[in-house]
Amino acid sequence: MSLIKFNKNRFPWFNDRIATWLDTDDFFADDFFIKDRNLPAMNVKENEKDFEIELAVPGFSKKDIEVTMEDDVLHICATQSKEEVEEEENYTRKEFNYSSFDRKLQLPNNVDQNEKVKAKYKDGILTLNLMKKEETKEPPKRIIDIA
Repeated sequence: MSLIKFNKNRFPWFNDRIATWLDTDDFFADDFFIKDRNLPAMNVKENEKDFEIELAVPGFSKKDIEVTMEDDVLHICATQSKEEVEEEENYTRKEFNYSSFDRKLQLPNNVDQNEKVKAKYKDGILTLNLMKKEETKEPPKRIIDIA
């Protein structure tokens, strides 16, 4: 048996409450992965010596982004505002555009918060490297002889 996504557009008489009740998009969603359209997409990769976090934040510049770390929480936020002015004959039009995001991540216990965090922003991707503590690194695999 296969699951078929329910098409809400076929039934215009559905109100939002019924459609939300029948919606299965988030049926298997995990609380760790927040599906908010205002938050940038994120990749988290655990390496042997560090954690690598990538956030897709196109359209922002380095000066728009603020990264802080306090009390086992990594806080990444950005605010951007643009003003476009278009003038034609006796008509002036101004368009304001404000975009922002605010994302907080609970850090695991093995992140070394005293170590410097490496941050790099290139082509709309913010990359952060958080070093692990020395004592919490996994020891190498040992083979034990059986007597």
